[in-house]
Amino acid sequence: MPDRELTFAQAIREALIEEMRRDSSVCIFGEDVAEAGTPFKVLAGLVEEFGSERVIDTPISEAGFTGIAVGAAMTGLRPVVDIMFGDFITLTMDQMANQAAKVHYMSGGKWKVPMVMRTTLGATRRSAAQHSQSLHAWFSHVPGLKVVLPSTPRDAKGLLKTAIRDDNPVAFFEDKMMYRAKGPVPQEEYTIPFGVADIKREGRDITIVATSSMVQVALGAAGLLEKAGISAEVIDPRTTWPLDEKTLIESAQKTGRAMVVDEGYGRYGVAGEIAAVIAEAAFYDLDAPVKRLGAMQVPIPFSPPLEDLTVPTEKSVFEVAQELCR
Repeated sequence: MPDRELTFAQAIREALIEEMRRDSSVCIFGEDVAEAGTPFKVLAGLVEEFGSERVIDTPISEAGFTGIAVGAAMTGLRPVVDIMFGDFITLTMDQMANQAAKVHYMSGGKWKVPMVMRTTLGATRRSAAQHSQSLHAWFSHVPGLKVVLPSTPRDAKGLLKTAIRDDNPVAFFEDKMMYRAKGPVPQEEYTIPFGVADIKREGRDITIVATSSMVQVALGAAGLLEKAGISAEVIDPRTTWPLDEKTLIESAQKTGRAMVVDEGYGRYGVAGEIAAVIAEAAFYDLDAPVKRLGAMQVPIPFSPPLEDLTVPTEKSVFEVAQELCR
């Protein structure tokens, strides 16, 4: 069957509908998930089909309903927790990092926590410093958690279905600026395995590893580089944990140059970790140091012109890549 064009939001919604129809233990907790369908309207209509016992509007207490989800997962449900803005994962850190991530290990494998935390990342929405951060590095740092960053509608659906079926706690980050982005999505049933990077564009002169919405930025920069006579390979890890180190390393060994683009803060971030993986394993094949581009080390400004300066762009990726290839 030919693929359809769906928005990123529609792909997420379709994955949830299909999994809730397939498995009655799948349920959703969160603020405004039922009547309002979330502020981004991703879940609109789900409560009408599945009822308020499976799509549950919660009080404004991220710590409380995430804790409920951990307990629900331990006792047989597969909850999907909706954290409205990724900045609010600050309120769930004990539940995710100290409880969900460690229960299986501390119980000697007797318990498991098959839950998914869906949340957002990404700036340039004019939402100011407390609603614009990309904090996926925090969960990537914690053993016991899996971390997913889809960059296309197709990946979003396939990865979310895998996340819901996984017996481990999964943090699933969606760029809030991508919900209206369209792309082909298969009509037939499919899932996408964790830990398998996707080469979005093949090239020979430089490897650009990019995450989430930065994949589209990197592809745009690759188009500019092509006009300048530089062939860029763009790779989307899709999951920061598990991380497909083999694909990243082999690409850098082939091209001899590598850079990493991630919208999280540069300091102690995802870009730095991936850059280190490449630098350590491909050192003798590299013709230049691995470069990394991340969000500027400042609180995200509300001012539109200032906010736009804080995150990598096609132009900044193009300029860094061109410099590496000289």
